[in-house]
Amino acid sequence: MLLEDLNVVINVAKFRSITAAAESLDMRTATASAALKRAERALGVELFVRTTRQLRLSAAGERYLPKCEQALQMLESAKQNVKDDLDVIDGELRISVPSDLGRNLILPWLDEFMQVHTGISIKLHISDSNIDFYRDPIDLALRYGSPNDSNLYGFKICNVPRVLCATPEYLEQYGIPSHPNELINHNALLYQLHDIIHDVWAFSQQNELIKVKVQGNRASNDAELVRRWCVNGKGIAAKSLLDMSQDLLNENLVTLLDEFSPKPTELWLVCPTKQTITPAVRLLREHLKEKCEDVLSQLASKGQMMIE
Repeated sequence: MLLEDLNVVINVAKFRSITAAAESLDMRTATASAALKRAERALGVELFVRTTRQLRLSAAGERYLPKCEQALQMLESAKQNVKDDLDVIDGELRISVPSDLGRNLILPWLDEFMQVHTGISIKLHISDSNIDFYRDPIDLALRYGSPNDSNLYGFKICNVPRVLCATPEYLEQYGIPSHPNELINHNALLYQLHDIIHDVWAFSQQNELIKVKVQGNRASNDAELVRRWCVNGKGIAAKSLLDMSQDLLNENLVTLLDEFSPKPTELWLVCPTKQTITPAVRLLREHLKEKCEDVLSQLASKGQMMIE
């Protein structure tokens, strides 16, 4: 039995599927199946009960898997300790990032990070949907909003204001709203996630909450597409300040209703387990913090937005 076989066993137990385990480990299903059979043959017991629809742990598997996981964690910890002593930063980071932020800011930031830390490789997953760490082959996820699962480990990168944006050309043609209620007369560019269209925009002014149900002729589940529509003068978008930062700095867009505050958000780096918080992850966290702080400072210096 090979050490890699134990990793296959643990992932089969995690996903209850040889195929899913193979996908998470980037190997062929036949290879994962052979590794599982090799492990069972070496132990002399069946670790899983196979049915036509799924796998489940056998009684022997339930006893064996916790010890197996502990052993692999100890080996990984010992390996990491050696690397720490030698100041070695390497490994693969499988990271999920939001579509708009990921393509336009995070991607070049990751390139900079990898130029400094040449031993690190990246597998990038771009999606606005929530990540299921037990299903998706992801080690960490960058997401707006704090994690709502207490079992996850999260690190806040920064506070992120939201802004209303439009092009000067759109505003020249359709006018500049002076109050959120006037947005009903404008074309809202809408974001849709899991078949839910976010068409109620909330604002606050002096502790007063103002909600406006907007309408528009464009909606997408891709946040980057909403930004593109906005830059092309198709309407007004309510977006994260980070998402719109480059267009605001380049003066392609202007912000609206600055005296009214759309509900702000936060940017978080989320990991499924403590074991996934490697030195590489910690360095990436600090790199992202520095880059976000720099962008927000640039916006504040141009008077685009008061950054807290």
